Amino acid sequence: MNRADVVVERVGRVAVIRLDRPPVNALSMAMQDRLGEIAHDLSADAGVRAVVVTGNGKNFAAGVDIKEMSQLGVTQMSSRVKVMQECFTAVAKIGKPVVAAVNGYALGGGCELALCADRRIAGESTTLGQPEILLGIMPGAGGTQRLPRLIGSSAAKDLIFTGRRVHAQEALALGLVDEVVPDAELVDRAVAWAAQFENSPSWAISWAKESIDTGLETDLDNGLTIEATGFASLFGTEDRRIGMKSFLESGPGKAVFRGR
Repeated sequence: MNRADVVVERVGRVAVIRLDRPPVNALSMAMQDRLGEIAHDLSADAGVRAVVVTGNGKNFAAGVDIKEMSQLGVTQMSSRVKVMQECFTAVAKIGKPVVAAVNGYALGGGCELALCADRRIAGESTTLGQPEILLGIMPGAGGTQRLPRLIGSSAAKDLIFTGRRVHAQEALALGLVDEVVPDAELVDRAVAWAAQFENSPSWAISWAKESIDTGLETDLDNGLTIEATGFASLFGTEDRRIGMKSFLESGPGKAVFRGR
């Protein structure tokens, strides 16, 4: 892979991951691996407070590289699918707010990558879907798990069983995306959403994200235990001391956090 197929730019404390493999940013195995590496790096980078994922050109990602995948048999894919899921999950587990700026086609693996974000903003001409069934297969990078958790099992089954595509406004109605904006404003709007966290208490956001995401996978009692652990842990951070001191002296919303 040309490492330029996935590039990272900085806009202040926001990292922008751009998929750049014309014409449709098809996700090769090497690109998937690179996304996993980048996700781990950004998670560990204290200078990054939020992340935007988008596609260069007219498309987000029109799926994985079908030509490449068609060469694999059962044994090879049994190993590869685990790696693919790990790469996508690494994006989902970035311990910071992640927003997908979804443009053009976001199909198959592209849609599954968007599902890994905390928020999805779509351009008005965006088309999303899980068309794997039309190839005689099914989603394998998290689509059968993340999609029903987001939009409900019935709507997810409709999209996955039929392989049909949905345009931006239907995706908004389904809850598949959270906002639809003019195409020309898409990345700027996503960066602006992410930039609001540049001076946020990063450990508190990380723990809140972990509590929400992990809590959704377990029962209420275990979820409350996870929340309690995170809540107590934050009392050992400098940001907690700054935030409470600022509140008591100046009222809410005026703290200047340090991310420690």
